[in-house]
Amino acid sequence: MAAAGGTEMSSELPQHVENVIVGAGFAGLCAAIKLGEAGREYLVIERGGDVGGTWRDNSYPGCACDVPSHLYSFSFAPNPDWRHSFSRQPQILAYLRGVARDHGVLPHVRLQTTLTAARWDEATSTWAVETSRGSLTADRLVLATGPLSEPSIPAIPGLAGFKGETFHSATWNHDHDLTGERVAVIGTGASAIQFVPHVQQAASRMTLFQRTAPWVLPRRDRRYGGWERRLNRVLPVVQRCLRGLIYSARELMVIGFVRPQLMRRAERVALRHLIGQVTDPELRQKLTPSFRLGCKRVLMSNTYYPALAADNADVVTDGIVEVKPHGIVTADSFGNRTEHPVDTIIFGTGFRVTDPPVAELISGPDGRRLSDVWHDEGMTALHGLAIAGLPNLFMLVGPNTGLGHTSIVLMIEAQVRYLIRLLEKVDASGGRVVGAKRTVQAAYNADLQQRLAGTVWNAGGCQSWYLDRQGRNTTLWPTFTFSYLKEMRSVHLSEYDVTRTADEPTAVPA
Repeated sequence: MAAAGGTEMSSELPQHVENVIVGAGFAGLCAAIKLGEAGREYLVIERGGDVGGTWRDNSYPGCACDVPSHLYSFSFAPNPDWRHSFSRQPQILAYLRGVARDHGVLPHVRLQTTLTAARWDEATSTWAVETSRGSLTADRLVLATGPLSEPSIPAIPGLAGFKGETFHSATWNHDHDLTGERVAVIGTGASAIQFVPHVQQAASRMTLFQRTAPWVLPRRDRRYGGWERRLNRVLPVVQRCLRGLIYSARELMVIGFVRPQLMRRAERVALRHLIGQVTDPELRQKLTPSFRLGCKRVLMSNTYYPALAADNADVVTDGIVEVKPHGIVTADSFGNRTEHPVDTIIFGTGFRVTDPPVAELISGPDGRRLSDVWHDEGMTALHGLAIAGLPNLFMLVGPNTGLGHTSIVLMIEAQVRYLIRLLEKVDASGGRVVGAKRTVQAAYNADLQQRLAGTVWNAGGCQSWYLDRQGRNTTLWPTFTFSYLKEMRSVHLSEYDVTRTADEPTAVPA
């Protein structure tokens, strides 16, 4: 099969490989590049038909990044040709394809190869990996599936009997024409505010079903001129300086997240934005958030509010109780029901972040699935990377490494650098198998939860996808990214159990 760009890649799987990487998005490509540079054998298995991860899957109208372009890219692969200060999906996907091609990753990628199960084999000290294209074994398993890879669709009574078209923003049906249709949009997250203006322009009537109104700030986006792109190419130091300035400005935002009372100034900016774009007082009231800014993901748009204020748009805040073959039924606080005629339903309801389906596929030496462990104990890991009870398994962008203010690429690079150093230290000690100590992991996560307690994400008065079903924040890093980058510079083998084989312990200095 051929990847985009014309590079041929074999679909055959080897019997054994040193490192299996699951996923070919930002995290998987970074791991592949750096493992390769370290002289380590690897194979990338990717369920999709191309590299790119979430930027391949999310192709809905208006899809773009809300992190500045110069920061939302690898430090070792700067792109002088970004067209906008906030890049659109097609250019980010093209960037990732180019990075994979230029760094020689593509021959090591197996596309349309879905992980179906992975089990740690104590007898051989290897991972037995099952895929849709066959099985293989690996010394190590690197999960790079990402937190925004599995769409979340609410279980609404009657949905299966709906006679119209339904799809999630991450599986957009480009063959379905919305022109002249009555379209329902369920959800008001980061994807929804980007595609809602496009839906409103095409539909005869668009009805947005809103559970909670999000905070929306103006989007300070601009197109880069040709002279700026030429300057970046001729003088790369200019782009490095821009990246540094953007990084510093983004880090300052953390102060407001950890001290929620400081968000009031940003809230005034957002409210002025709302007042300036929505003149109808009833609609404005519906769109006014009731929680502290930052408690949910901060959104940016200049077109969302005008779309909702258009004559062919409605905002419904009553709860959805069921879906009928040709409509959606809501009920107000008194139980009065209203049926809204609908031809197409589009879900902007986000992803399964706190219960990632990949955890259902991973089994440790005791046979327990990772999903069962996390269901009972909460989603935890050491440094958001290594998981106690799962030897030689590493999860990129794992628990509590997500961010609410800046680029996740920073965390990915820090994790991959740490992983390379960890493997070097394990090799130097004569070890073959490494796993996080359960007591160390427990203490690490207790400290994380303590630091998260007073942040806006935990105490901002909302229920967000940052929190799991017990109300624990298992998603976000609690403070500045530079503290995580510093933490990940040093590897302490005393935090891990290291063995030569499954039953030969290796002495590790404290």
